Amino acid sequence: MVAGRGIIHSEMPEQQDGLMEGFQLWLNLPARDKMCPASYRDIPQSGVPRLALEGSVEVQVIAGESHGVVGAAVRPVTEPLYLDIALPAGTAFWQPLPDDHNAFIYVFRGEAAVGGQTQTAVAAGRMAILRTGSGAAGVQLSAQVPTRALLIAGKPLREPIAQHGPFVMNTPQQIHQAIVDYQSGGFGREVRQDS
Repeated sequence: MVAGRGIIHSEMPEQQDGLMEGFQLWLNLPARDKMCPASYRDIPQSGVPRLALEGSVEVQVIAGESHGVVGAAVRPVTEPLYLDIALPAGTAFWQPLPDDHNAFIYVFRGEAAVGGQTQTAVAAGRMAILRTGSGAAGVQLSAQVPTRALLIAGKPLREPIAQHGPFVMNTPQQIHQAIVDYQSGGFGREVRQDS
């Protein structure tokens, strides 16, 4: 979904055995694109490319590219990488990362060890912000128990951010205008001013 100049949405999550597992990951648009038309594209599970690696490691490439597999979504400005990684016990996964990207992992099952010779354990329900740049070249995840983790990375915009509730813009004035547009029913529609 691209929120652009405004979109109203709701989720209808499905539960299994009274439990639900899901993530909402929002990627900021550059200032020049904030008022683009809103859009939505449903990507079924079968539309998310998968990568099978040694040791039965499986990676769903949601956005970006991993080991030559291009994901379901690609965004040129921020170059996001969204990977859902399944590591069986005793396996590892290496992902190259550009020096200029910010990155983190979120472990949602099991426990991942992050790093090469010096490793940091990240337990389920925890996030680790990764150090990139300075020739880091990428990240290695390994697991001693069955583990699932998200690896998220992207090129920072280096623009100011103003946020209020669900609205994200670049200035407080833009936030105020977005709220006025929403309250007046003009949200998401082109509004013309007569001269």
